[in-house]
Amino acid sequence: MYAIIKTGGKQYKVAVGSEIIVEKLNAEEGDTVTFEEVLAVGEGAEFKVGLPLVEGAKVTGTVVKNGKGPKIRIFKYKHKTNYRRRQGHRQPFTKVKIDKIEA
Repeated sequence: MYAIIKTGGKQYKVAVGSEIIVEKLNAEEGDTVTFEEVLAVGEGAEFKVGLPLVEGAKVTGTVVKNGKGPKIRIFKYKHKTNYRRRQGHRQPFTKVKIDKIEA
């Protein structure tokens, strides 16, 4: 069984036992999180699509890790004007292991 969920402005296809990396959630490691925004649920030939959400469906998972992604370098440059700006950014994330899909 798999589901398509929406969190952090993005959509993810998840199955039981899979691990996904999502935008940072307000949860500690070991906490249980529930995703209420389920867009579609399917198993084999049976596939249910919501309008826009599937009624009564939810996906439950456990937070495995909170962390930061790799550093991204931002460099702005304008020629002939001696204008250079360097900046770095590390996007925070939460890694979630999917435990249960209820449809």
